Amino acid sequence: MANIKKNRLKDEVAFRRFLPLVSITLLGVFLLMFLLRINSNFATPSSDDFSQVLTNRSHARHMLSLPKQTEFSLQLEKRNQMPPRNLDLYPSLDKDHITIVLYVHNRPQYLKAAVDSLSRVVGINETLLIVSHDGYFEEMNKIVEGIRFCQVKQIFAPFSPHVFPNSFPGVSPTDCKEKDDATKKQCKGTPDQYGNHRSPKIVSLKHHWWWMMNTVWDGLKETKDHSGHILFIEEDHYIYPNAYRNLQILTELKPQKCPHCYAANLAPCDVNARGEGWDSLIAERMGNVGYTFNRTVWRKIHRKTTEFCFFDDYNWDITMWATVYPSFGNPVFTLRGPRTSAVHFGKCGLHQGQGEARACIDNGMVNFQVEEIDTVANINSDWEVRVFEHQPGYKAGFKGWGGWGDKRDHQLCLTFAQMYHS
Repeated sequence: MANIKKNRLKDEVAFRRFLPLVSITLLGVFLLMFLLRINSNFATPSSDDFSQVLTNRSHARHMLSLPKQTEFSLQLEKRNQMPPRNLDLYPSLDKDHITIVLYVHNRPQYLKAAVDSLSRVVGINETLLIVSHDGYFEEMNKIVEGIRFCQVKQIFAPFSPHVFPNSFPGVSPTDCKEKDDATKKQCKGTPDQYGNHRSPKIVSLKHHWWWMMNTVWDGLKETKDHSGHILFIEEDHYIYPNAYRNLQILTELKPQKCPHCYAANLAPCDVNARGEGWDSLIAERMGNVGYTFNRTVWRKIHRKTTEFCFFDDYNWDITMWATVYPSFGNPVFTLRGPRTSAVHFGKCGLHQGQGEARACIDNGMVNFQVEEIDTVANINSDWEVRVFEHQPGYKAGFKGWGGWGDKRDHQLCLTFAQMYHS
């Protein structure tokens, strides 16, 4: 009997020692289940319940420290969830289509010219056109809503400075201006390398491009699983009728003809050039007019978020040339034809050209000579590739033009890169 009591006592002692371990294990299991449940709330729903989508994303954004959205910002984001238009006219996309993304600011006359040129592109009806707006401008919206030549989807940058008139990322009453001394003025802001404080209209260019890239590749239902190439053009690009067919040929030839090329381009990197007219393909540094790349390249760019977000230059393209591309460790070439299929016609820069009096198009029109050769595919798959090894332009070591020194802009940029990875 004594032995039985003794054994029971030992069992009770052992159980008491084991109990904390069991409790900790069970607590860990419950915690894991709780976290998994929370994470599931951040997944993009497959339903069309916009309010649920916005609710789920608001939780994620709170954790990501995005600016508190205004009612208008939320309305724009709701519009971003809407399906493409013209599905009744073009119910399906071509199997191997190249999605086209047109990113715009507020230059209506430019946009009219760009849209008119796109309407004449052979094969445009086979693909999806995504128009990304830097904020909301009614005249720009009406032009896009009038498009009938393909499926078209509009997205609006909900954190554009143009959407926040009284707070960051727009103009805040407490913001420092120009070369204000933050300590003396008791104002908010971090100056750039030249001592200048942020200008919302200037920084919106880089913010929009980065938000758009992250949204198109990783956030939109229509493109987040797109495995092919995506073409990016701007509102001051005139696209020739043969552009889409040429691009299809270039992207198909690239793996064999130029395996070290990251992209395909519709135009030379020199925006004033029209091509050499040779019987050969050209491999050169990446241009910013009609550039096209796939998800593999996007992943490589996305991994350089820090380099992109902290480089003190408000231009997205100069940031890419001066710090992101050089960080890849090898030259970044793009493949193009010897004759341009797109032209940059903007004479005014960022956010200029609004209104009749200030329009930057000569005589209100774009005057480009489109010859017969520009109306059909003019790239020969038998051509060899000429490589331009050394070209002028922005390179590693360039310090940037500034305009991008505020820590709040850096943080917003970093957050955009995590919006769809929470």
